Amino acid sequence: MTHSKEPKSLRNIAIIAHVDHGKTTLVDAMFRQSGVLRAGKEVPERLMDRLDLERERGITIAAKNCSVTWRGVKINIIDTPGHADFGGEVERALAMADGALLLVDASEGPLPQTRFVLKKTLEAGLKVLVVINKVDRKDARPNQVLDEIYDLFIDLDATDEQLEFPVLYAVGRDGVASPRLEEPGRDLSPLLDAILEEIPPPGGDPHEPARMLVADLSYSDYLGRLAIGRIAHGTIRAGDVLVRINKDGEKRPLKSTKLQVYDGMGLKDTDRVEPGDIVVLAGIDDVLIGDTICTADAPGPLKRIRVDEPTVSMKFTINDSPFAGQEGSIVQSGKIRERLHKEMLRNVSIRVVEAEDKESFLVQGRGEFQMAILIETMRREGFELCVGRPQVIYQERNGRRLEPMEHLFVDCEESFIGVVTEKLSLRRGTLTNLVNKGSGRVRIEFMIPSRGLIGYRDEFLTDTKGTGILNSYFAGYDEYRGDFPTRFTGSLVSDRQGRAVAYALYNLEPRGRLFVVPNDPVYEGMIVGEHNRESDLNVNPCKEKKLSNMRAAGKDDNVLLTPVTSLTLERALHFIREDEMVEVTPQSIRLRKTVLAASKRPLKKK
Repeated sequence: MTHSKEPKSLRNIAIIAHVDHGKTTLVDAMFRQSGVLRAGKEVPERLMDRLDLERERGITIAAKNCSVTWRGVKINIIDTPGHADFGGEVERALAMADGALLLVDASEGPLPQTRFVLKKTLEAGLKVLVVINKVDRKDARPNQVLDEIYDLFIDLDATDEQLEFPVLYAVGRDGVASPRLEEPGRDLSPLLDAILEEIPPPGGDPHEPARMLVADLSYSDYLGRLAIGRIAHGTIRAGDVLVRINKDGEKRPLKSTKLQVYDGMGLKDTDRVEPGDIVVLAGIDDVLIGDTICTADAPGPLKRIRVDEPTVSMKFTINDSPFAGQEGSIVQSGKIRERLHKEMLRNVSIRVVEAEDKESFLVQGRGEFQMAILIETMRREGFELCVGRPQVIYQERNGRRLEPMEHLFVDCEESFIGVVTEKLSLRRGTLTNLVNKGSGRVRIEFMIPSRGLIGYRDEFLTDTKGTGILNSYFAGYDEYRGDFPTRFTGSLVSDRQGRAVAYALYNLEPRGRLFVVPNDPVYEGMIVGEHNRESDLNVNPCKEKKLSNMRAAGKDDNVLLTPVTSLTLERALHFIREDEMVEVTPQSIRLRKTVLAASKRPLKKK
């Protein structure tokens, strides 16, 4: 199959937006408009969110590619994640694009994560096309949102040329867009036309020696390791002898067994690729993200993808509880090591450091949410492991200790300003801005240490009765702001192995909030609840009622227990202290002490 085209008949565009602003839904509509999806064909919603976790949470986690053809021009669409924790994915996606489509909700306006991705886009010098989505919402305010977008561009030091961005108004769910707000759109053709007019075609000379930057990796059971990237210069044909240049400048010869390009949601084989093509090379085993693949006769490296440093680390270790190996099929440290290294190859923003004991690993990444997604993925693959509390990574400069800071945006009702400000001040946050929207809701901005946000999200939702919105992005390093308490309560710790009994749990309820229900298996050192006081308390959740042949009033009353909120992985990670861990198996999430035996645990000092 040949693949010959003029460079003008190609566009590479990244779609950037905050979580839940309708990005993946808009891509679905572009598929329908361009004829990728046949009319009447039944397809699932949010086609680009292929991972189970993405569908369940309604967010994009991994950057993915697809293509549509419009008026004879192929448009490669790169879907980027909207969450700052997946920033490594964003940088990779932008390395393959010539322009970006900025999608903003007509009611919420540009939110912090929009800012995070847009900053990267402007730094890369890409042309931006703005789409204000969901203009059919009852609370839509497109004109004010457009002003906020201009303010954001100015704030991010956009050039005069970048400030002259075209604007479209869309309802992604209905598949309509219009260049004017007062004119309702009929379909998405104004958007697709704007992409062809505004986004420049890729540069690069097809007659120069071939160069390609590896921006993503994948794996196929049939073809082995797949390298995904964009051709910067030259032409590559199937079967060409190529050279891979790594970060140390080492050159290794390699031969591509198969060339593929994106076609709709899938891939198609081709025998030749030219500048601007986003290509999948098969049969290249020893390659990493950021490497350059080029022709053997004129090798030369391209600029590597630079990713922000990790700010959070977590300890991953084997499961050594009495219930180890009962629910998961993969429990060995070697298998965990292999899986983490595989993740590191695929995800540029994750690093793995081996501990001295060879049984545990320090995994460094961009945020606790990114870590939670990795752990959740591993447990679904059949892994059993224990993980420690997320810790921030400090830096030393000129003898001063620096810690990562977050620019935090809180959107809540006026009546909650007091409790939110008080809690964040305790966590060493400083108030930088307060905007009263006049609608009963306020937006408050804080500069807060990253460690101050670990475990705060659940507390915040409780304090604001579930109506508050919390967003943040990494704002660099600043001087260490001092210690603060992360939890004012202790743990109720089981002192023996067995099964929880309703009678025992009923008598433990006055002591705190329980995490287990009758008949749940427990073991010594497992945390069965949160103590009302600051200290830990060893308890017996298996204690049964003494049986006698004497009857007394009230003796046979039914035991009614308070309903238990089931532990999610995020809630468990937020709850634990430094001397506690989360035991994760495919079926259960349990909290436990790092040292299980009570006799070996030091008493918690107040």
